[in-house]
Amino acid sequence: MTPDTTPAELEQALADAAAAAPALGASEPAARAGWIRAVADALDAAADELVPIAMRESSLPEARLRGEVARSSGQLRMFADVLDEGSLLDVIIDTADPDAKPVPRPDLRRVLVPLGPVLVFAASNFPFAFSVCGGDTASALAAGCPVIVKAHPGHPDLSVRTAEVMIDALRTAGAPDGTLGLIQGFDVGVTALKDPRITAAGFTGSVPAGKALHEIAVTRPEPIPFYGELGSLNPVFVTQAAIDARGKDIATGYVGSFTLGVGQFCTKPGLLFLPSGHGLQEQLAEATGGVAEAKMLNDKIQEGFTSGLDRLQKVEGIRVWSAGAATLLQTTVTELVAHRDEILEECFGPVSIVVEYDGVDELKAAVETFEGNLTATLHAEESDTELAAELLPLLTARAGRVLWNGWPTGVAVSWAQHHGGPYPSTVGSIHTSVGVTAARRFQRPVAYQDTPDAVLPAVLKDSNPAGISRRINGAVTTGEVSR
Repeated sequence: MTPDTTPAELEQALADAAAAAPALGASEPAARAGWIRAVADALDAAADELVPIAMRESSLPEARLRGEVARSSGQLRMFADVLDEGSLLDVIIDTADPDAKPVPRPDLRRVLVPLGPVLVFAASNFPFAFSVCGGDTASALAAGCPVIVKAHPGHPDLSVRTAEVMIDALRTAGAPDGTLGLIQGFDVGVTALKDPRITAAGFTGSVPAGKALHEIAVTRPEPIPFYGELGSLNPVFVTQAAIDARGKDIATGYVGSFTLGVGQFCTKPGLLFLPSGHGLQEQLAEATGGVAEAKMLNDKIQEGFTSGLDRLQKVEGIRVWSAGAATLLQTTVTELVAHRDEILEECFGPVSIVVEYDGVDELKAAVETFEGNLTATLHAEESDTELAAELLPLLTARAGRVLWNGWPTGVAVSWAQHHGGPYPSTVGSIHTSVGVTAARRFQRPVAYQDTPDAVLPAVLKDSNPAGISRRINGAVTTGEVSR
């Protein structure tokens, strides 16, 4: 077992991060991009060493883990490209206008600056993509923030070795010492979260742990933003027209989605709403029964799943359609509404619930039972346009990503992606933890008024020496400022 970080080691990590923050924040976008690309290259080069460690600690298959390495290095390179292009800094310049009405306008130049050292709590279910080299770390580094990662106990050796690879790459590329650090131990993470040198935190994990950490973050003498992803049920709603058109494909797609990764995805569809008389019970049960046995990430998660499954099966109105390596349960909207709190408690692992509804009113009532979720999915046909127009606003109010005729497992890393949602799926519904705009969580705006060009940050100077994209007097340009 990897020992917890000692108080002296934690103090050194915090001091190093604080010391690195000014230089990292003042770094030119191109320099920062170079450091991040160096980390991406180092991760790819170390994959043959890192993946076997991850396999041993997580029980995940090699192909899945190699895909995670590629995802991690890919999103690092994406952030590097965005730094080169400049829009991550969101530079906005309004030049002085003495003739502006009702009063003259001063010269105003706005840019996003880094908050400072960020604490990242790594997740268990993605040993690369949501861990030491994951999206929280990548987006914070791109924002110009030093990062201290609190390693997840589910893969401690992998965390140590991944951090070593990344730190060596950063140092060799010329990044300030202290740009990245690693700590181990739950209590150590709590102590770090309380430290005034930490300016923001990211978390992916359980509702109880996330709520407790969030409370610490916002009740500090100087509160800080805490971006927690806490849990999600990701309901899927299916119309009769969709059943008629492709019912069998929906059944097999659903089982494949809720059992993907042994049901250990935060985007796993936890409930499937089908119209009464759908006729898919036999196919759903057969597909679920054919799922192969596989180990969960660790014993603690297995124990939690076993306990959660036992709890669900004891809820009045819940019936078992298929049990084995994966479990399929069934109920109705009436029973769901009557036992909402018990049924709508996430069970992390290979189980999902089919909920049968009678008519449009029950379908709407089903949507309205939900609190915030990462995703909500509607399977419908062109003939459902009127119904979809009624349902989509209800789904939008309850989810950060609304899918049409798809499955929520699988989160593309892109500009437009939003991986977040209303509480309790996250504690900050206006931000994403995946994609380019994830960096916004670790930045704040500063506007300079009538400041001489000679002392402005380089990205705000008239000559635009970095050649980045800027919005000048309302128009996006990469050119110089004309007065």
